[in-house]
Amino acid sequence: MTNTQLYFAIGVPMIVSIAFNGFMFMVLNDRINRLETTLNEMWRAELRRVEEVLDARLKHLEERFR
Repeated sequence: MTNTQLYFAIGVPMIVSIAFNGFMFMVLNDRINRLETTLNEMWRAELRRVEEVLDARLKHLEERFR
């Protein structure tokens, strides 16, 4: 086996592996970012709902003790 064949036998699988890992990193990073965005939107919506409930209770208490 010549040096060139050895370089190809070792180098090509390494390059393919590095390319695959880079691609998978990009895909997973994108999915994590989308999940984070979705969770942030859900968190804001939940906080908004809690704020509305607290406002309604406070308004009820203010009306009750006037």
